[in-house]
Amino acid sequence: MNSRRNAFTLVELVVVIMILGILAAVAAPKLLNTSKVATDNGLRQTLSIVRDAIELYAAENGGNLPPCADATSSFQDAVKDYIRGTFPKSPVGTQDKNVTATTTDPVVADATPANSWKYNTVTGEFIINSAALSGDGITAYEAF
Repeated sequence: MNSRRNAFTLVELVVVIMILGILAAVAAPKLLNTSKVATDNGLRQTLSIVRDAIELYAAENGGNLPPCADATSSFQDAVKDYIRGTFPKSPVGTQDKNVTATTTDPVVADATPANSWKYNTVTGEFIINSAALSGDGITAYEAF
């Protein structure tokens, strides 16, 4: 009597595991890159919102730009009526809500940033205070 069970052999299981491993190795970098792209797009949107708030503040205050006397309160207090919710926290750099004021033009990120955002009180330019490369590996965050 020749009885045979319906089951997978060890070789078949090893082949399936190897195929799954290859698929995971190909898919993992794609998933990780998607996270970087989402972070970059979120930062671009956040910058757009804050830059619009600066323009609205200036339009309603005779062309005067929002003040920025210290890192935490004056700028954020000035634009809070033009931003829905709380002032945004940056997901890159020092990852806080603080703003560094400057008068240098053009605005460039600090070599060792103390705050996540940088704002020119003369021109109204607002950037991410980070020279690190974005998800594309080419563009620095300060260029957003």
